[in-house]
Amino acid sequence: MKRVLADVRAFGAQYLRSRIGAFFALVFPIILILLFGAIFSGSGSTTVTIHVQDLDDSAISHQFIDVLRNTTVLNVESIPADSVIGEYIRANSISTALVIPSDFSENITRYRLGDPSARVNVTLFGDPTQSSYGIALAAVGGAATRYSFGIVGAAPVVGMVPETIVSSSLKYIDFFLPGVVGLTILTTPLFGMTSVCAEYRTRKYFKFLATTTLTKGEWLVSKIIFYSLLMLASLALMFVVSIVVWGASVVLTPTAILFIVAGTFEFTSLGMILGLYVKDTETAAAVANAIGFPMMFLAGSFFPLESMPPFLQSVARVLPLTYVNEGLRATMVFGNESTALTYLLITAVAGLAFFLIPARALSWKSK
Repeated sequence: MKRVLADVRAFGAQYLRSRIGAFFALVFPIILILLFGAIFSGSGSTTVTIHVQDLDDSAISHQFIDVLRNTTVLNVESIPADSVIGEYIRANSISTALVIPSDFSENITRYRLGDPSARVNVTLFGDPTQSSYGIALAAVGGAATRYSFGIVGAAPVVGMVPETIVSSSLKYIDFFLPGVVGLTILTTPLFGMTSVCAEYRTRKYFKFLATTTLTKGEWLVSKIIFYSLLMLASLALMFVVSIVVWGASVVLTPTAILFIVAGTFEFTSLGMILGLYVKDTETAAAVANAIGFPMMFLAGSFFPLESMPPFLQSVARVLPLTYVNEGLRATMVFGNESTALTYLLITAVAGLAFFLIPARALSWKSK
């Protein structure tokens, strides 16, 4: 028994000296608990932003909007009455929008005056594959019922008509695929380059490179080219599998290709930074995981940002992966090229800023 306990102590000490083992056994579960606890428990109730176009613009329609606000789960923002709803949704990449028709107050007044046939429907536009749409659907339906009972005095006066905001030919995989692509762009270059740079430095490979004609810039650029080609190949495989297995119909746009290259450039450069400033390969892996995993869950790869508490949405807006995910969805799902190009510019600028740090810090004499 003593020998068993001695071996337990020796193996335990060896295991805990491994930063990777300690990270996944002790730190990573805590990170997941904190992240998902913050996302789904919420110190308050989950709120969904809903954009409302009030074509009636009357005291009665304003009362209905107040009922929407009082649901506590809807954050109401206005859409100009002179906007074409479809074009406005595409231009602003809106996930949920409600239209109050121009005859809203007229029909409510008719019912109050004794016309039992008077009815009016509000139209809810949304993406049915997003959880935020389900929340909005239930909240607007409840608000319509509450308004009918409380303001008008009968339940069926105000109804709701759901409308999808994208082509009906799109499937769930078409909406899910951009997040998977963004996730792959994050994980492969970030984890790979962090490990490579740390290994080259700790094993003195950089000193060997000093004996060659290869320059620092050439070495860095070669890694970016390699990971870009790898990500393009991965993207091709994902599209083939999505089409063959799930019947995906999403179109790969030129802007999406540019996002692959810009995102790979960004996260390869970030991996270089981490790999050049950590002590060893085990520390590099732990640091990459500590940075990469929270970004996976907070940047909208698996679920919409609107489903998270407001303070986490603010955090998500400073994460580089958020702009890759949202930009890919803007160009591949919504066809919103102006928003996609804006996010592409943000990604490229962030990538350049990340690249300049290892470009200046890397030395063939690195210890």
